[in-house]
Amino acid sequence: MISLPTSQLQQTLLLLRGGGGGGSTTSAATAAAALTSTLLASTPPTDTTPPSSPSTSIPFLSTPEAGATLLMALSMALHYFSYSLARPTTLSLFTSSTTGFSHPSAFPFAMAFISPTSLLLLLLYGRELENSGPRDTLFRTSLACGATLAASAYLVSLLATRTDIAVKSIPIVKIVSSVLFVFRESYVQLITSQMWSFTVSVLTPAQSARWFAPICGLTSCSSALAGVNVGRFVEWGGLTGTLILSGAFLGVSALVSRKAYLMAEKHGFDPAREYRRKKEQKLQNIANGEKEVGMIRKAASLFKRVPTLGALFSEVLAVQGLSTLLNVCFVTKLKESIPDDGARASWMGKFFALINVMSGTLQFTALPLIMTKVEPSWVWRTLPIIMLSLTTNQAFQKNPSLYLVSGSLLMLKALEFSARRMLDEMVYVPLDFESRYVGKEVISVFGYRFGKSGTSLLLSGLTSIFGTFNIQQLSELTAFSAAVWMVCAWRLSYFVPSKKQAEEMYQKQKEEGKVKKGKK
Repeated sequence: MISLPTSQLQQTLLLLRGGGGGGSTTSAATAAAALTSTLLASTPPTDTTPPSSPSTSIPFLSTPEAGATLLMALSMALHYFSYSLARPTTLSLFTSSTTGFSHPSAFPFAMAFISPTSLLLLLLYGRELENSGPRDTLFRTSLACGATLAASAYLVSLLATRTDIAVKSIPIVKIVSSVLFVFRESYVQLITSQMWSFTVSVLTPAQSARWFAPICGLTSCSSALAGVNVGRFVEWGGLTGTLILSGAFLGVSALVSRKAYLMAEKHGFDPAREYRRKKEQKLQNIANGEKEVGMIRKAASLFKRVPTLGALFSEVLAVQGLSTLLNVCFVTKLKESIPDDGARASWMGKFFALINVMSGTLQFTALPLIMTKVEPSWVWRTLPIIMLSLTTNQAFQKNPSLYLVSGSLLMLKALEFSARRMLDEMVYVPLDFESRYVGKEVISVFGYRFGKSGTSLLLSGLTSIFGTFNIQQLSELTAFSAAVWMVCAWRLSYFVPSKKQAEEMYQKQKEEGKVKKGKK
């Protein structure tokens, strides 16, 4: 076996730190290529073939887990490239006075519909997973979402000049743009969580602590690459043309994720094996007279059995509530400062690209080092303290500037996309299949979006009672929300196992799976 050269990882870090100009297309692409090479060269051995000595490593062709993990990471990177094109374009279409709604109350009102849409997608996912298994479910949902983006964009382009086609005096193009905005906010976690479910099923806790940050970094590189080029794509094909391109990239992502599952099936570490075993057990139980349990009851039973999931669900609601309030501040201030639709989309693209550059820098530099030295529970406790200090400062400003408001959102998103996303996925690694696929989808799809919708409904209710909030009042609410997040994150930290405990839990799950397989 050949051990991983330290210089190879250092070369990757140097590329991301500044070689070639941070955030540029060339730098991001070179960094992604370097990460690919590093990940492939450093893949751990399979469970059935232990290393012969500490100083050697199995060649890549003998470690297909690395190839499957890399393929899923590339699929996720393509998914986020697609999403980073869709996010600013759908938001610009929705906040446009021509194709959407420019009133400040429109944004939180639309956000309120995200939760029921996410719940509908979650129920459809549960049915598809039950019938088709995780591989085909991911493939079909990715293709369906990509096709929806492209078809909706084409429809908007046709209706943009037909304001005479209306429903109760509301131009139908505005309705389509609103539905498109809500859908884009709802589908992203549905696909992301399925990709992570595969990854956490393939890697061990020790491997996940080492590689989750760089895998997240690859998605940050692709997101940044898309973000800095949004303006160019809009100049080339307009907002709708950029959105159609986004749907095409999501289709490519579906093909790559399918390849990852096929590789896992071929080499005997397919996460779907546990799914098939549980399905056979379920059919046997039904044959014995037991009633089939629906998705909602199954989730409730699962959360009762695994309290860590309940604590994580509460933390997700809190952080998404904070994210929603900061988003409302940001969108309100941005619309006020940059009224032109195209210029606003370009500004947002560069803003989110900066977020991803910051996230990628953290994911390739600081986080891998921190996670080798610090227990995850302490990182969970640190993140909300940072945001509480920033939002408190913003709350004391009478009329915070666009740069101050966007700075708070930038920090939250950078921490969420880098450290928090990594910590979130690490929670699932030592858990069982049902927690990784069912519990994870409930939290990622419904929990994330319910946090946004619930906060939006609450904000809309307060607005109807007290009138429209100004930026300072919204900032005061964000500071309060950051305090709530801190309480929930500290509670969750007590349920998060240490690195040693996580490894023991993972090995126990693995041995139990082998015993069940042997009995069959």
